[in-house]
Amino acid sequence: MKTLAMITARGGSKRIPRKNIKEFNGKPIIAYSIEAALSSGVFDEVMVSTDDEEIAEIAKKYGAKVPFFRSEKTANDFATTVDVIEEVLNTYKERGEEFDIFCCIYPTAPFITAKRLKDAVEELAKSDADSLIPVVRFSYPPQRAMEVHDGKLVFRQPENLSKRSQDLEPHFHDAGQFYVVRSESFFKNRGIMVGDILPMELSELEVQDIDNEVDWKLAELKYNLLNEG
Repeated sequence: MKTLAMITARGGSKRIPRKNIKEFNGKPIIAYSIEAALSSGVFDEVMVSTDDEEIAEIAKKYGAKVPFFRSEKTANDFATTVDVIEEVLNTYKERGEEFDIFCCIYPTAPFITAKRLKDAVEELAKSDADSLIPVVRFSYPPQRAMEVHDGKLVFRQPENLSKRSQDLEPHFHDAGQFYVVRSESFFKNRGIMVGDILPMELSELEVQDIDNEVDWKLAELKYNLLNEG
């Protein structure tokens, strides 16, 4: 079984300039994804998909391969993660290399660890599922969500107000860190969130969206809290 880790790192970033290589606690944030993938020991190849020369140089400095650059089509603001994955896998195929399982890793996910990646790949490999996705539990029960109608709060599911929180089914959302997928399933469904999906539950401390400078500072605080001592 051949496995590929692909880290998707486009050069353009509107909200946080040069986000993918911005320094995070002392080193470029993409370095955390690269080092975790390399240290996991479960990938035959760890590569970075980018359109940017500087990102490519930093990626190679930290041990990743950059065997080719993105096309113009997958380097624009409208390209999806699926578009990028498809191009990467097809380009490798044209070069005579195919992978049974791939892991798409985001470059701004410093909480990823080698153990998480190793466990994720091994769990998918021994199952008959199509993919595995890290998820985090909603901290407040979505069953008690409210909406504003005509300026007033309305409960979406008022029948759940009298129920205990622990009696409500937990809901989860994508942690936004990585996706482990069977290549055959990806091409069959042209997606990473289709078919039979295995969950890997993470704690809230391990997850942080990084969309602005405040998010960035929160992520650094969480990272230091997780790794103190």
